[in-house]
Amino acid sequence: MIGMAALWIMLLLAGGDVALDRVLTGAITRNFDDSLQYVLNSMILQSEIGPDGEVRFSRPLADQRFLEPYSGLYWQVSGRGHDAFPSRSLWDQTLAVDLAHAYPDVHAYDSQQFRDEPLRVVERDVKLPGSSVTWRFQVAQSRDVLDGQIKVLRRTMIRSFAILGLGLILLSALQIVYGLWPLRRVRLAIAAVRSGRAARVDVALPLEIRPMVEELNDLLAHNEKQAEEARTHAGNLAHALKTPLTVVMNAVTAGAPDLPQTVMREARTMRRQVDHHLARARAVGRRGSAQSRADVWTSLTAVSHAVDRLFPEVVIDLDGTRGLAVRVERQDLDELLGNLIENAAKYGGGRVFVTVQQQDERVEILVEDDGRGIPEAEREKIFERGARLDTGKPGTGLGLAIVRDVAEIYGGSVALEESEDLGGLLVRLSLPLSA
Repeated sequence: MIGMAALWIMLLLAGGDVALDRVLTGAITRNFDDSLQYVLNSMILQSEIGPDGEVRFSRPLADQRFLEPYSGLYWQVSGRGHDAFPSRSLWDQTLAVDLAHAYPDVHAYDSQQFRDEPLRVVERDVKLPGSSVTWRFQVAQSRDVLDGQIKVLRRTMIRSFAILGLGLILLSALQIVYGLWPLRRVRLAIAAVRSGRAARVDVALPLEIRPMVEELNDLLAHNEKQAEEARTHAGNLAHALKTPLTVVMNAVTAGAPDLPQTVMREARTMRRQVDHHLARARAVGRRGSAQSRADVWTSLTAVSHAVDRLFPEVVIDLDGTRGLAVRVERQDLDELLGNLIENAAKYGGGRVFVTVQQQDERVEILVEDDGRGIPEAEREKIFERGARLDTGKPGTGLGLAIVRDVAEIYGGSVALEESEDLGGLLVRLSLPLSA
């Protein structure tokens, strides 16, 4: 940033220096020409034609340099068919004259006709009273004075612009360093978090950087939550597997006659526990994906067809708004709907009714059955892992626990109510709407 600022400042100052040089050099040159033109006009006003037809001055010019040889200030009057009338300062030289071109107005130009002495020449053609000849009046002066003034001007400008550029670059550098200094504090705070000396970036920062730090703190909190969830999952899985393993070990030690059946039963329990925690782990891993999106009706249709094959005697009716999508991965949505519809088919009386509706920024999926329902006092207990109210049918009591855990991971919720239409259980699954 400092390098780019320095380059841009130098380019701007260089362009400004060139433009200002042209303006001031032109002004100095015009002022120099004006002084020569003043002398030229004085010459013309004091000129007259003598008896011999030559030009002469009514009185001598006031500047004494015209009398000093090679003084650097010269004049000359020339006419076609007449000898040149030079100033004494020209001594044995004359000014070049191009009478082929007429200059009724003042003409100024640079000349290199004298060796080692560049000249600035101002000339004009005039017809004097009493003469039919067009006379060329010329005034020339060495460019040393003019070039010296321009040289001083340019040296002053270069020094001034260099000091100005250096000051601007230093000011820009200080501004950048001062403006970005809070980032160093953020780096030190992050290093403190990484080393364990702090849990969050808690430093006073400008408004421009504060949103970044807030996002960073949110990321740290998210990582801590995921780490805590991972520890919790590992502990829950270990606890869930401990009891079946103990049962199997006790059966083996005691030489139980129903050892194969015991191993199969406890293995199925452990498999369901592993599936449950793997489902939670997958949902947690995919939760942060901004592209999570699943079409509710597509998933609902696929799940109802699968449940139809498992329970052909159960009638499953689907109704509600089509085209709704939720911010949930398709695999996890299938897991949620599969558990709910399978439970309704398994524990209901033969009818399952599923309704899809939108409520503000959420999608509600209502799964109703015509079974015995669940007493209100038992509805919260049923969400516990392994809790079962009907032990006469196969299962591990993990279905609703999985539904609640996965739904909450995606910011959803599950509630149990009584079905007014079918008289059994109504499960209200609420998930965030996806655009």
